[in-house]
Amino acid sequence: MKRTTIAILAILCLLLPFTALAGDGHGMKMDMDKGMKMGKDKGMHMDMKMPKGMIMLENEVVEGILGMGHLKDLKAGMGKMKMGGKMKMDGTHNFSVMFQNPETKEYVTKGKAALKVESPNGETGKAIMLMGKGGNFAADITLTEPGEYHFYVATKLADGQKRKYHFHYDFK
Repeated sequence: MKRTTIAILAILCLLLPFTALAGDGHGMKMDMDKGMKMGKDKGMHMDMKMPKGMIMLENEVVEGILGMGHLKDLKAGMGKMKMGGKMKMDGTHNFSVMFQNPETKEYVTKGKAALKVESPNGETGKAIMLMGKGGNFAADITLTEPGEYHFYVATKLADGQKRKYHFHYDFK
């Protein structure tokens, strides 16, 4: 399980910096089936497929810090792995969030973050501490019923200021 978690986090760490470009008007177009392409006006072209099961959530700026949320379908990621024996998974998805100062483009990697998940029926679970590793904060969660989930992230990052972020996802 530790190797799987480390592999997933490594993939997220490699791909998450590209999300900073996705919503800030730099000519990037994102199509989850076709990958990313930079507009010709920027003189760059990138073709990169998102890993199977990677879901980009919206970005939100709170008090000068950009939060970029992602979900990774753990079952989709496990589909190609061949493993002997049974493996216990702690959830159906991995939720991760990265923080960046949009002015300096520096990532915020120190601090604490916690997640509360509100299910489609309106019930909110207990707070889950997000583990900071590889430039993001993440935890495995379970999404069971179809509908819109809300992810509430409370942080106290390295600057000591408390911030609250809200992401959502329509699970089918």
